[in-house]
Amino acid sequence: MAGLTTVPSYGEPLASLVMLDEAETLDGGISREPFREQLEALMPGDLFPGATIVDPDSARCCISAIWLLHHFLDESHQVSQDISTSSGSYWHAIMHRREGDYSNAKYWFRRVADHPVYERLASSSQQLLEQDQLPGLLPLAGGRWDPFMFVDMCEDVVLHDKGNRITCQSLSRLEWMLLFDNCYHSAIGSR
Repeated sequence: MAGLTTVPSYGEPLASLVMLDEAETLDGGISREPFREQLEALMPGDLFPGATIVDPDSARCCISAIWLLHHFLDESHQVSQDISTSSGSYWHAIMHRREGDYSNAKYWFRRVADHPVYERLASSSQQLLEQDQLPGLLPLAGGRWDPFMFVDMCEDVVLHDKGNRITCQSLSRLEWMLLFDNCYHSAIGSR
């Protein structure tokens, strides 16, 4: 999966906080307590040194994402639930999917509507499948990313030990990376 899941260079403090292996977690995970103090002190402006934040909601989405990456679901939830954007709802939905509240995750995915990341998720996951780097079925309906199907896939793997865990973990990592990158660049208006 090299290339599609390579972390872009965001600089510090993100270089030491973004660990994509943690994005593969399909459940609540174990909070990475050594990072708590650093995360509690993190302000949106800290993530974009030298850049002007033009979209504060997207900047806050990045904060929610970092909390989620380190398995602090409650802290991520506190941030994302107050962001009334498609991306805020997306992070909120991922958090509920990871905590195992699958119906609530679907509620928040309905609020996401048609996020621009869906197109990139569909094409990137299809590319991985074609390169034999991703086993199993993809959550695609008519060639489009289907977040509800992905919720069901994750639920089957986590609760029923059915489906392909490697595929779900790889897609979870890809989803986190693409959504974070979208929010990061939206925050500073570089897209």
